Amino acid sequence: MVSASAEAHETTRLRLDIAYDGTDFSGWARQPGRRTVCGEIEEKLSAIVRTPVLLTVAGRTDAGVHASGQVAHVDVPTAVLPDDPSRWVRRLARFLPRDVRVTGISVAPEHFDARFSAIRRHYEYRLTTAVYGAEPLRARDTVAWPKAVDLDAMQRASQSLLGLHDFAAFCKRREGATTVRELQRYDWTREGDILTAYVSADAFCWSMVRSLVGAALAVGEGRRSVEWMTALLDERERAASVAVAPAHGLSLVRVDYPADEELAARNAATREMRGPITPGCCG
Repeated sequence: MVSASAEAHETTRLRLDIAYDGTDFSGWARQPGRRTVCGEIEEKLSAIVRTPVLLTVAGRTDAGVHASGQVAHVDVPTAVLPDDPSRWVRRLARFLPRDVRVTGISVAPEHFDARFSAIRRHYEYRLTTAVYGAEPLRARDTVAWPKAVDLDAMQRASQSLLGLHDFAAFCKRREGATTVRELQRYDWTREGDILTAYVSADAFCWSMVRSLVGAALAVGEGRRSVEWMTALLDERERAASVAVAPAHGLSLVRVDYPADEELAARNAATREMRGPITPGCCG
């Protein structure tokens, strides 16, 4: 028989699907004295639950970066849960500011971890080469880049980076963090004046996507060669020659997870630190 005290401390893990316009946020992660996506949601959800809660997120986006497919989990007291947790979506909509929405809430399967269970993150980067810049209704998520670019060269350079590599040249260093990643997709498309990059990997290090975009744009403008971009994979430090593209063109659009029965194994695999890669290996 479970005691009343034990029942009071029992928690249930929820999965939250989240979208936000990152323009006026100092990124996802909570920061004292700054407006963040995590801070807004934790504050409003804590008020509903009537106890402080902490979110764990699939991908911590930087200041100005958007999301339409962000995922987080949170452990809440089981006793306060409604029969259908999705009812809290409507309730949160009344309290959250207009630039962040929780679009779905569900009971997470056993072993689900928004961060460690993820097998793939998908980002899109949007820019326009129109001479007048971004259209007003898309100015907050589209970078104005009124310069001629060679899309074929950008595509060749981007494709040369696919696979498991050390992306140190494209990442801002974080002490103790690996920069080894598996880049699974890096494509460019053009529709009129709009260029969109589609970038997918098992995970991304700090500023990696925006650096990948910045490097490809340097190739597209003819300032750098395809071979220069490929050779960056041999670098083991952040490359000063790689410009970081503006934040507001970037959006996290989807996070992939394995089948429920594979979650525990995925968590364990993700927590293992990847070792260094020898330059020229695993091309």
